[in-house]
Amino acid sequence: MILPALGILLAGVTVDARFESGSIGTVVFDGAGRVRCEVKGEVDQDGRNRQPSWFYFRLDGVRGRDLVIELTGFHGEYNYRRHDGSGHRHMRPVYSYDNRNWLPFESAEWLPAASGLRVKLKARRKSVWIARQPPYTTRDLNRLLAALRGNRYLQQQIVGRSAEQRPVVLLTITDPGDGLGGKSVIWLMARQHAWEAGTSWVIEGLLRFLLSQEAEAAAIRRTCVFKIFAMADPDGVYRGGVRFNKYGYDLNRNWDVRDPVRMPEIHCQWRAIQDWMESAGRVDLFLTLHNTESADYIEGPLTAGGPAVAELGWRFWRLLVERTSFYSPNGPHDQPSRTETRGRMTVTQALFHELRVPAFLMELMVDSNPKLGRPPMIQDRLRFGRDLATILAAVAPKAAPGRTAGPIKAAGRLAVNSTEVIR
Repeated sequence: MILPALGILLAGVTVDARFESGSIGTVVFDGAGRVRCEVKGEVDQDGRNRQPSWFYFRLDGVRGRDLVIELTGFHGEYNYRRHDGSGHRHMRPVYSYDNRNWLPFESAEWLPAASGLRVKLKARRKSVWIARQPPYTTRDLNRLLAALRGNRYLQQQIVGRSAEQRPVVLLTITDPGDGLGGKSVIWLMARQHAWEAGTSWVIEGLLRFLLSQEAEAAAIRRTCVFKIFAMADPDGVYRGGVRFNKYGYDLNRNWDVRDPVRMPEIHCQWRAIQDWMESAGRVDLFLTLHNTESADYIEGPLTAGGPAVAELGWRFWRLLVERTSFYSPNGPHDQPSRTETRGRMTVTQALFHELRVPAFLMELMVDSNPKLGRPPMIQDRLRFGRDLATILAAVAPKAAPGRTAGPIKAAGRLAVNSTEVIR
């Protein structure tokens, strides 16, 4: 029996992905209790670079059943190089009985012929949700920001709209009562790629800590300005995408193009950073957060940036390894400052090449982390976000005395070249 993403598998059992961030392709039931689910994936504006990194769906009517679930179709293409999907062979997907509390499957078997993965579960409840990693939706972010609204240390600013007219929100965190002279300016970005939900949990942990009443958080607010794009691709997150916007453009490429029609997300994010630079004159550290299968690392212009940026990168890496679950035994990666192919420049390359910003990329693994002995789960990400905030505050270069960090006013007031402020 072959079914679309919504349908009856057998008497009383259905599959559904009709919810925010849900995604699954064709579903096949072989009559012997095995469910085969094809990972949908998506391709870019040229029909290339198929990315199969996300799935998220629900099986209903399964209480007491011995489920054998085969996820297939992990073959694809990355940076115009085809692959057989074996980079996903160590994957341990997650499941939940309430769509809130997630656990990794105890084991998973790689199926080379199908470019797939087999997992098994004795279902204890009527419904079970299955995903690549614990999801984080636009609704989750909106709930968090609603709960934080009114905090005097937080400003929420809409700097533009996505291709599907969702707001692109820039958050600012600092203590407005301490002035701005001498404060370090740190920019963060997450969810350039929609499937990388782990980075959103990190950002939530960071936000909750920085806006808390803890003495350490208060001290950081007095010495730092944080500017945060918490969800760089809200459309992709909403529809259950992987890596590309509505028009097929990778939002961590194309930063040398910045087309306001085909990639409005990049355009408005660049404009916000550029406006800040023109007004404040500096960004002391930029970090974009990403997920990858089986490696933690940071990457930045260590050579092109000279000794100061190299020292910053090594100190950042060292504190991450010493204080957190970050598993990166070989040091920070060096990144070319630019690419020779138009349309392939990343945000960190563009910011360094055009604005001389010390810009770094961070990759966080979703497969089993050697320090944890399992895949990172929500509490691990939240804790990492808290620790990341303290490390960023420690490593970010300090401004010269009396040097401004730009015009920030009390929460609820307009900031640099804003289009809307959320009150």
